[in-house]
Amino acid sequence: MRARKIRLTPEILLAAYAAGVFPMAEAADDPELFWVDPHHRGILPLDAFHVPHRLGRVLRQGRFEVSCDTSFEEVIRGCAEATEKRPNTWINDEIVRLYAALFARGAAHSVECRRDGLLVGGLYGVSIGAAFFGESMFSRETDASKVALVHLVARLRAGGYRLLDTQFLTPHLARFGGIEITRARYRRLLAAALAYRASFPLEFPGSAEGGGAAAPLQPSNTMS
Repeated sequence: MRARKIRLTPEILLAAYAAGVFPMAEAADDPELFWVDPHHRGILPLDAFHVPHRLGRVLRQGRFEVSCDTSFEEVIRGCAEATEKRPNTWINDEIVRLYAALFARGAAHSVECRRDGLLVGGLYGVSIGAAFFGESMFSRETDASKVALVHLVARLRAGGYRLLDTQFLTPHLARFGGIEITRARYRRLLAAALAYRASFPLEFPGSAEGGGAAAPLQPSNTMS
């Protein structure tokens, strides 16, 4: 069902996420949005998150400086960039406007990866209750978005989150333990997560924020 010529608000957007649907655009240059309610949903179980061996070495090297919520709009615009591998994106100006408004009210967050002070990757998503809805990620340098994902999961676990929604399952996310579930099961998990209140820690307790932050990157023995 398409939402045509309706000016969406942050309140409508949050209500939609709580009901299990989210907006997308056909293309970055399409000013309109439509609602998506997949029959099968991708999630990353927080208690079974897996870090591949090679990425673990990258994390320990501290190749990137990692931060949260310092450049939200720059991250979302990075996700909207056309690349050789991704010539078209679904993030238009209306998406940028809406999610920037969510960020301003504390309902959206970003994770940034920098090298020598320059933003080279990151991700952003929406937070409601104890559910986090991952929206998009980007890399201008190898492994930058992957490192951002690991830092995101570490914070979600520390903050008491119960659900990490990835919307769709990709081979990339499957490598980290992502799975696909039915719409009915997703809605049960979502309702359970919304009954709790989590907090998004901008700084991970006891970690060295400027680098690999080895301590928070070992959340369970399922990681390798």
